[in-house]
Amino acid sequence: MDQSAKPDTGEAAWLEAAHEVLTESGVEAVKVMALAQKLGLTRTSFYWHFKDRDALLDAIVQRWERKNTGNLAARAEAYAESIVEAVFNLFDCWLDNNLFDAQLDNAIRNWARNDAGLKRRLDAADRVREEAVVAMFRRFGYGEGQARSRALTIMYTQVGYIAMAIEESRETRIANMPDYVEVFTGVTPSAADVERFTSRHL
Repeated sequence: MDQSAKPDTGEAAWLEAAHEVLTESGVEAVKVMALAQKLGLTRTSFYWHFKDRDALLDAIVQRWERKNTGNLAARAEAYAESIVEAVFNLFDCWLDNNLFDAQLDNAIRNWARNDAGLKRRLDAADRVREEAVVAMFRRFGYGEGQARSRALTIMYTQVGYIAMAIEESRETRIANMPDYVEVFTGVTPSAADVERFTSRHL
């Protein structure tokens, strides 16, 4: 194939279009022809970047694994002087779409209900997330039972929050987060803790 015929629109554009369709309409709506029309490209140009639709879907899943699970684990492992600061570090994921894409997470969970292979990958991702948050609590002296129960409470709360499509302003959510930290850790955040957290999000 003549390399000069390769379109300027690259792989990232196809991924972004597929991501948008997946999060808005579900995996069944992610079709090559529909994406080509959305991008104003020919169907043939898709194959410059992906072998087939399955390859595109796998690329989306890999992006989700790197972004959501990778960043969540990294925030749980980030330096913190207290469990309060550590949980606030984790909460960065719920406020920064560059760290954690909540819509994509929900779309992946919906998709996995009917895809056994993806369900295995989702279960593996959830185990990585759980162990990262459990380790975060252990780091600050919580016993195994408490560490796991508190970690699961955080994880289940966030999954439910996304699934229920809770609508509230960014300011309201941030204002509520110190109370969530206290519920999850049993420790009341100091004014300095709260100021440090809110200053990077407001």
